[in-house]
Amino acid sequence: MFGKKPPQQGKPQLSVQERVSALKHLPPFLKMVWQTNPRMAMVNVVLRLLRAAVPVAMLYVGQLIIDEVLRLTQTNDKLLGYLLTLVAIEFGLAVVSDFLNRGIALIDGLLGDLFANQSSIRLMEHAAELDLDQFEDSAFYDKLERARRQTLSRTILMSQVLGQMQDLLTMVFLAAGLIAFYPWLLLLLLIAVLPAFLGESHFNERSYSLVHGWTPERRELDYLRQTGASDDTAKEVKIFGLSDFLTNRFRELSTKFYLDNKKLATRRAGWGSVFAALGSAGYYGAYVYLVLQTVKGQVSLGQLTFLAGSFMRLRGLLESVLNRFTSVAEGALYLQDFFDFFELQPRITRQSTAPPFPRPIRHGFTFENVGFQYRNSEKWAIRHLNFTLHAGEKLALVGENGAGKTTLVKLLSRLYDPTEGRILLDGIDLREYDPAELRREIGVIFQDFVRFQMTAGTNIAIGRIDQKENQPRIESSAQQSLADTVIDKLPEGYDQVIGRRFNKGVDLSGGEWQKIALGRAYMRDAQLLILDEPTAALDARAEHEVFQRFSELTKGKTAVLISHRFSTVRMADRILVIENGQFVEIGSHEELLAKGGRYAELFRLQAKGYL
Repeated sequence: MFGKKPPQQGKPQLSVQERVSALKHLPPFLKMVWQTNPRMAMVNVVLRLLRAAVPVAMLYVGQLIIDEVLRLTQTNDKLLGYLLTLVAIEFGLAVVSDFLNRGIALIDGLLGDLFANQSSIRLMEHAAELDLDQFEDSAFYDKLERARRQTLSRTILMSQVLGQMQDLLTMVFLAAGLIAFYPWLLLLLLIAVLPAFLGESHFNERSYSLVHGWTPERRELDYLRQTGASDDTAKEVKIFGLSDFLTNRFRELSTKFYLDNKKLATRRAGWGSVFAALGSAGYYGAYVYLVLQTVKGQVSLGQLTFLAGSFMRLRGLLESVLNRFTSVAEGALYLQDFFDFFELQPRITRQSTAPPFPRPIRHGFTFENVGFQYRNSEKWAIRHLNFTLHAGEKLALVGENGAGKTTLVKLLSRLYDPTEGRILLDGIDLREYDPAELRREIGVIFQDFVRFQMTAGTNIAIGRIDQKENQPRIESSAQQSLADTVIDKLPEGYDQVIGRRFNKGVDLSGGEWQKIALGRAYMRDAQLLILDEPTAALDARAEHEVFQRFSELTKGKTAVLISHRFSTVRMADRILVIENGQFVEIGSHEELLAKGGRYAELFRLQAKGYL
């Protein structure tokens, strides 16, 4: 990221075998396209089949027209009915060709939009199934970024593959005409366009390697672009004078990518011109031969037109097919990124033998020698934790920043699984329960809660989104969290969009947002409620009022709260002190003060600040 040097050239390139191997993704890709809308896909195929036969039909009718014109001029025949009929047929074919082209473009666009929408939905659904620690891995984010880009660009691949099939069928029709006269012209044609195909294949491979290798830096470019021009970051950017730093870093990366791409594009254009000249030489060599054969009387003028036209169209189609093949192969490489993302599987899944979640919880959660390490980290976030959170108990977690409090909460809600040890719920390992059922019974509000750019009512309903139409429940949750005092001031009340992202949105202060977020916890109506420093933006009086109400409303429920204010923490039944990820002591406020340990030390330090 910041300060890291841009990638250097010379990244490993994919072999021909790897590119051909990537084509294995085309059948499942086409299956996905078909399943998007089978009727529309079938219409597309039929239209393309008809369109494939039009070029050779028009060339053949053109041959007949020229030969008929010659016959009429040589015989002084005045009967023009046959000639006019041929012209009418060619006109009809031109109209049909335009109709088919527009129909194909229409279906491609509509089918492509549907496919892009469904792909995006599938990506969102799969991402929701993956584990939290996967989202905290940069390699995963590279895969996610590449997959996200494919949801839109793969509609182009769909049109390319279908167009390839259409052109191949047209080539079969045209080749049949050439074979009837001069089969060796097909060999000349292949020799003429092969260098261009190999050149395009090489440069497509280089282009893929460049784009693929730049994935982390392109994510950084997106981040810099967003950070440098966003309402979320505007204050810090101005206060700390970050504009030059951000723009210079963006300029450095974007210029490096531009220069690498420019070098590749320049070489591609130069060699492309050379290969195009070779193709033209092959065509005109064949054309000269056919002209000489016409002069000798071996073929008619109409046949010359047909053969020259067929050769020219075949040359264009063959170049298009070969070049598109490299594009399709390149698209299949990117498609591989798309399918690679969907091959990622979560480790936290539901077991077929999952026991029913206890309602109510009878004994509570027991940590037995629990330890956890974050992915790619050698440091233990927490270790050797042994304690029990009893059913109906209110437990406070105390410790300095980085002590492991939030990690413990994420383990409790099974966003992570322990690296070692186990967590029991009513005597059963937490890993045996259905994770979705477990999370439905847990309401968590984190300190870095999401500020959804939606209506105030929806922001609260997120706590139990299946009840988003239950207005009485939403309003009750708002009252319990004091969010009603915020919403009552909004112009449109619960229907007011909050946040500045959308038109007519109203932004809130940090404390107001926190009251909205707290409403989600009450909306949840879960057996276990967890507040992970969600009141940090509130003043001491407001926080005390929130927790006082929280304590009253969670009677009979299990609760965990994290706060740096000891006036709030002392409301808990017991207090667990964590330091450097390890258990230090546990007990009530009075017991821990009497003990004179770490909690008493921290309490006295904070108390001095108020003297």
